[in-house]
Amino acid sequence: MKYLLLIYEKEGDWAGLPPKEQEQAMGEYRALSVELASKGKLVGGHQLAPVATATTVRVRDGKVLSTDGPFAETREQLGGFYLIEADNLDEALAYAARVPAARMKGSVEVRPVV
Repeated sequence: MKYLLLIYEKEGDWAGLPPKEQEQAMGEYRALSVELASKGKLVGGHQLAPVATATTVRVRDGKVLSTDGPFAETREQLGGFYLIEADNLDEALAYAARVPAARMKGSVEVRPVV
């Protein structure tokens, strides 16, 4: 079954990390990506550009409205994702727990793909 691991963090938290901690976390992301790929579990995944680059689109009364920025102001922003193949929810949760953001003041939302 496919699961989407949605990675949420405060954008400013990453910039506030010392370079050594940033490199360590990036190494963990790379290692997790390599492991998932080597096991045939990685379907896809990417880091997202900052929320300041986002555009939100709505259609109201037949009119297309677009606004700069994310849909809603939140404490944490969607910063990236992994789309994985897992045998069950427990396996998906175990991988989510290894995403550095999960322990670095962020969170990882795990959702089955329909």
